[in-house]
Amino acid sequence: MAVPSRVQSLMRFLIELFFIFAAVFLSTSAIAQPFYVPSGSMEPTLAIGDYLVVTKYSYGYSRYSLPFDFGLVASGRLLSSLPNRGDVIVFRLPRDTKVNLIKRVIGLPNDRIQMRDGRLYINRKIVPIRRDGDGGVEFGDGREMQAARYEETLPGRVAHPIYKFRWNGDLDNTREFTVPPGHIFAMGDNRDDSLDSRVAMRDGGVGFVPVENLVGKAHAVVGSYDFLNMGWPTGWLTALRSDRSFTVIR
Repeated sequence: MAVPSRVQSLMRFLIELFFIFAAVFLSTSAIAQPFYVPSGSMEPTLAIGDYLVVTKYSYGYSRYSLPFDFGLVASGRLLSSLPNRGDVIVFRLPRDTKVNLIKRVIGLPNDRIQMRDGRLYINRKIVPIRRDGDGGVEFGDGREMQAARYEETLPGRVAHPIYKFRWNGDLDNTREFTVPPGHIFAMGDNRDDSLDSRVAMRDGGVGFVPVENLVGKAHAVVGSYDFLNMGWPTGWLTALRSDRSFTVIR
């Protein structure tokens, strides 16, 4: 007995709808996902209001790589690979895994990290910097302050910008941290205004980041909106930062 054409059409529609949904879900959940930058801790690399594309496959998959916990892995990662020093990453805050943070990878397992007089040491060797002008640091309340800009070169010749206001702040002199196996050490490029691995979890900071908590690697800024200074309503269009759109994150 032949299946009525209406039933065939409905079945075809449902199958096509399933594959469309699966493709959209895969592309936004398992391959890449957009993220928004709410703070200035990664200035000058990232600005408040940047929208990023973060690839999920870069370091493998964990329960934090997808928006829903499907129970694929109870802990650890599938197809796991470590990030490189200098990668800009999105990860789940270890003390509150509902919160996503974005920082730069500074230390890998067994690395020794320390700040002395505002300078970064990795494995007891000072990380070179060079002066690269000045820049305006934006705060969450709309204030802006000038800071010295430097180019820092991590081991492996990974160069990236940082901001420094001073050399004797609370986070400019630390103990020597030894990164445990299965963890990384992450810091913000805005060194004097970043709550990161330099501050322990018990003190309200980030501490060492378990590799399991990695969500993905930030690759590009796809758009940026200066909502802090957009005004009302005439400044809405001028608040679009076209010069930051479609730029690669380094």
